[in-house]
Amino acid sequence: MFNFFKKTKKEPQNLKQVVEYLNALEKEFGELSQELKNLKAEANFAVQKVGIVRFNPFSEVGSDQSFSVALLDKNDNGVVITSLYTREGNRVYAKPIKSGASEYLLSKEEKTAIEKAKLNTRALAKGEDEQSSLTNGK
Repeated sequence: MFNFFKKTKKEPQNLKQVVEYLNALEKEFGELSQELKNLKAEANFAVQKVGIVRFNPFSEVGSDQSFSVALLDKNDNGVVITSLYTREGNRVYAKPIKSGASEYLLSKEEKTAIEKAKLNTRALAKGEDEQSSLTNGK
């Protein structure tokens, strides 16, 4: 029942065992450091910034059921996805983003979604919420 407190390894009894133990720890530390370095490098390419804008493309009918969402990595590379909802159907468009821009023409809503994604990341780093960063124009 109380095996949690039992020691599973012997403590070093002499200087030679202490040195061996320290060498093993140093090797494990080096491996962990390399794994952490690899994870940090991979994280640069993960989605880190998200911005979404809901809008109504047809002001005379409907509501804000259409949207644009920007999904960006650390270097502002990624995709912006736009869904245009109408009574007749739904259309979805995706445009690649490189360094915060696209080779395709971006709508006002797509540009706003990209800017929101960038602002949200800066606000989170400073401990602010999304709304205050957008109203303050930071």
